[in-house]
Amino acid sequence: MADILVLTTGGTIDKLYFDALSEYQIGGSVVGRLLATARVTGDVRIVELMRKDSLDINDADRAAIVAAVRDAPEDRIVITHGTDTMTETAAALAGIPGKRIALLGALSPARFSESDATFNLGMAFATVQVAAAGTWIAMNGTVFPGASVRKDRSRNAFVAI
Repeated sequence: MADILVLTTGGTIDKLYFDALSEYQIGGSVVGRLLATARVTGDVRIVELMRKDSLDINDADRAAIVAAVRDAPEDRIVITHGTDTMTETAAALAGIPGKRIALLGALSPARFSESDATFNLGMAFATVQVAAAGTWIAMNGTVFPGASVRKDRSRNAFVAI
């Protein structure tokens, strides 16, 4: 059993840009590289659950995320997720006892130099190490209770509700 389990689901954090196609596609997870760059030395297990834009995550996908969290031996779980439906997945995870779960995403791909991905990942790692059991969202330098946040598209930021 690792100290922290990271479940990846896709989203902007893992998007790639192809000039020839003029569009983004979700690539393999960058979490391992980000953790290596940050010199994270703790025992971390990374599991790629899916590679989806969060707008494409459906109830069956959410059920798979919930099952992965529930069945994991780890009690500290970080989940990378697209920002558009992150709060819906947080709601699905609510009530899983004994787990500290932090969801995070990025408003620009981690492969971009000015991405918020690395900071949000660090916030999520800190959250699962110090927060009480429950579901949290780590975005924009703030840790929100999973049920008390929404994405404000006009501000391109997460805000408390």
